[in-house]
Amino acid sequence: MNMKVTFLGLGAMGQRMATRLLDAGHDVTVWNRNTAVRDGFDARAVKAVTPADAVAAADVVFAMLRDDAASTDVWLGAAGALAALPTGAVAVECSTLSLTQVLKLHAAAAERGVAFVDAPVAGSRPQAEAGQLIFLQGGAAEVIAALDPLFAEMGGKRLHCGPAGAGAMAKLVVNAMFGTQLAALAELMAATKAKGFDAQSVLKALADTPVCSPATAGAGGAMLAGQWAPAFPIDLVAKDFTYVAQSGTVMPLAEQVAEVYAQAVAEGFGADNITGIIQRYDGAARC
Repeated sequence: MNMKVTFLGLGAMGQRMATRLLDAGHDVTVWNRNTAVRDGFDARAVKAVTPADAVAAADVVFAMLRDDAASTDVWLGAAGALAALPTGAVAVECSTLSLTQVLKLHAAAAERGVAFVDAPVAGSRPQAEAGQLIFLQGGAAEVIAALDPLFAEMGGKRLHCGPAGAGAMAKLVVNAMFGTQLAALAELMAATKAKGFDAQSVLKALADTPVCSPATAGAGGAMLAGQWAPAFPIDLVAKDFTYVAQSGTVMPLAEQVAEVYAQAVAEGFGADNITGIIQRYDGAARC
């Protein structure tokens, strides 16, 4: 069924997700803070000047934004989307945000009588382009089920994690697990090389044991090969760990790992992919 869909945020992920919806035949309106990116996006999309303008006739609104501050501005700002949503429209927040922010958005939507879903994604640019993202969904089951045809255009798996905020919490858990594994792997591979052993051989042995996930093994190979082109940049990893550390009363490990990535940003590695975290330990030269 053709739907009127708005997409707020045309970063690397948002562009690919919105393109999937256009390819599926939906009427898509887009907004982006950087007007050059918005205007240069697919000619099939309607280009809106403000978030409020973008959602005025929407059935469903998706947002893929950088952080809590951007989310607050786009949804709740002076020209924000939430107040302008038509009756019966559904808002879907796909960004990786703090749990506090997501619950605030759910509450604001409820005050307006608008259905709201948190549905951040696991996956990066290749998965977004192929429509194979994993959606981690929080909110009313019946609302999420009604949106499944749209989610299916962009994602291979759609996992309903529970009520409002459960999707956001699940995404923080996923990112924290992955980021912790890679921070530890970077230290261990650097130590392996420092002792004169072949890190590739040790990584291969690790990958053949039950303790190593396929994602960690793949990222480890990229780490040792110096493949640091940004897919999940370190500055975003650091941002996510800040949100993770805020989500619990006692989070000593998350706070320590957050500091590892924060220091990497301070050292100039923020624009590199998460696999570039090894540069903190092995003295790799920067171009």
